Amino acid sequence: MSPIIHNIQKNNVMKKTILTIMCTAILATAMASENPFFQPFATPHGTPPFDKIKTEHYLPAFERGIEEHQAEINQIVANPQPPTFQNTIEAMEYAGEMLNRVSSVFFNLLGAESNDEMMQISQQISPKLSAHSNNINLNEQLFQRVKAVHDARFASGLNPEQIRLIERYFRGFENSGATLSTEDKEIYRRLSMELSQSSLTFGQNSLRATNAFEMLLTDEADVAGLPQSALDAAIAAARVKGKEGWLFDLSAPSFGAFMRHSTRRDLREKFFLASNTRGINGDEFDNQENVKNIVNLRLQIANLLGYSNFAEQVLKNRMAQDQETVFNFLNDLTVAFEGMARQEVETLQQFASNMEGEPIDLMPWDWSFYAEKLRDELFDMNDEMTRPYFELGRVKEGVFGLATKLWGLTFVENPNISVYHPDVTAFDVFDEDGRFLAVLYTDFHPRAGKRSGAWMTSFKSQFERDGVDSRPHISIVMNFTPPTETRPSLLTFNEVDVFLHEMGHAFHGMLSQVTYQSLAGTSVYRDFVELPSHIMENWLREKDYLNTFAFHYETGEPMPTELVQRIIDAANFNVGYSCLRQLSFGYLDMAWHTLTEPFSGDVRQFEQEAMNRVQLLPVIPQTAMSTQFGHIFNGGYAAGYYSYKWSEVLEADAFSLFKQNGIFDRATARSFRDNILSRGNTEDPMQLFINFRGQEPSINALLRRSGAK
Repeated sequence: MSPIIHNIQKNNVMKKTILTIMCTAILATAMASENPFFQPFATPHGTPPFDKIKTEHYLPAFERGIEEHQAEINQIVANPQPPTFQNTIEAMEYAGEMLNRVSSVFFNLLGAESNDEMMQISQQISPKLSAHSNNINLNEQLFQRVKAVHDARFASGLNPEQIRLIERYFRGFENSGATLSTEDKEIYRRLSMELSQSSLTFGQNSLRATNAFEMLLTDEADVAGLPQSALDAAIAAARVKGKEGWLFDLSAPSFGAFMRHSTRRDLREKFFLASNTRGINGDEFDNQENVKNIVNLRLQIANLLGYSNFAEQVLKNRMAQDQETVFNFLNDLTVAFEGMARQEVETLQQFASNMEGEPIDLMPWDWSFYAEKLRDELFDMNDEMTRPYFELGRVKEGVFGLATKLWGLTFVENPNISVYHPDVTAFDVFDEDGRFLAVLYTDFHPRAGKRSGAWMTSFKSQFERDGVDSRPHISIVMNFTPPTETRPSLLTFNEVDVFLHEMGHAFHGMLSQVTYQSLAGTSVYRDFVELPSHIMENWLREKDYLNTFAFHYETGEPMPTELVQRIIDAANFNVGYSCLRQLSFGYLDMAWHTLTEPFSGDVRQFEQEAMNRVQLLPVIPQTAMSTQFGHIFNGGYAAGYYSYKWSEVLEADAFSLFKQNGIFDRATARSFRDNILSRGNTEDPMQLFINFRGQEPSINALLRRSGAK
């Protein structure tokens, strides 16, 4: 080959290579500019631009976010200056901005607006996030810097919030294996990644199992007893799927209405079994092995860290502090409410037998049906009587109005804020002086991509940096009765209760006034976090509050005074049964997490033994709670489900101060805001409670309110 020809070919190859590199660079730049996660959101209040976010954006954003966060951590480790609060703790607090951006959006939508592709991405990214977390928490040099700051925290001229943040980071490192040997760190790394994967799979199985069941009824005899509201919703659900008849599923409004009103006992049993055998049918959504894996992995990790069981590890950083306190608490409530609960069961048993004209063995699928009938007979009140007065728009005005009465807050819908589904509405929330406080997203109705239940979450928590108060973006997600072609969304009393509960969490997030995001809003101990949510439910049993928003959706007439009174009179209806039901979940949670040996037995048998003491109705052998118990197996309540009742003790005592001073008393509300809602995790929760209440909580207020004392 001649040199001239060779050089020409060589030059052509170089040109092609350069062109390829240029095209690749241009394409990468274009992709970067199109990926909304690659830069801070240029939107109202910096809210997520849901209208621009595509599924293909998530993985690249996660990968770049992990790289950037790791680079920031490496800079902290490589800092030649002696470790200080500013160059170590504060630097860690501000690191990972982009990773936080994509994580908050992705994982919130994974629960509220999921699909198969999102679930696949979660399976891909979960091990990467676990590995990244381990790379930080098991970094010996980084831990030594944190430890040095921790050891000198009281002699460094720091304020209490800064000391609290240091202690949080130090405990986080301790509980994540930082003090382990090199060999044990590798074991911890493997176990934590396996745990993350099992928990994720558990949650996805639960969602898919819930969506997989539906009951289509076409004979009018099969829907006997159901009110028109339930029938309209079932017809609408069927039409959405191109079917004729009445379609019922396992979403809360559909399932709850059928179980309360259907006169078809055989169908109630079928529906009950469908709900309570999720995850334990031996099908593709079976969660039994995930339950075993999760509890065993948690035990192994706890043992590795020097604890005898997982509960001991968790409760070290809770108000309860140890498992003995938790079991004593559960036992005390059992003693206080057991007699009342068993009397309620006996009363309902007799009522059912009288109603049917023959002895009835009360079964779990009977409870809601006969309880609804008995409540109607005792108090002349049922959900269908109150539902017309709880139109969602009016209820929303009432819930927002309560915040106005207590703290002067106002809520203004902002159509310029992008939302992730047409059902979602975004509001600007303002303080009484007109200052912008937060963005609030509301998402009320069930759909296929949304998990069951109700929850509050945040797309961004509040913090202050460089003199700027960065306000939070809060979301409340529910599964309320949807509207139909003929009726607006009319809520049950319980749904209104849930609305107030989740708004309590939202107030905790929106009214936060701290410096550091890690300590903001609901980032508190699990047995303290339900205080702001539970306390809001109390207003729903108050005449003066109901009279502000409970108007008939057609006539505009206020709820009759006698109906309001019946609501108040019925407040303690079956309160003993409800209490023991909650306690049964607390006992089950603690049973799983106080295991000191790996579990390989039968999930059903273990569960039945754990809940036996407070079991009020016959046990149905093929059912299980554990395999669908998302709170403890893929949520944050492991070894902490007792906190619902713990917080109920706190809120009953706290609300007694409102009852004493007036339920709309601004001074009491201000004190609750200043001492509880705005403080986040900046101080020990018991001290925060004392600051508001003037004393430690007592169980007596709950017993008095419930009629147990």
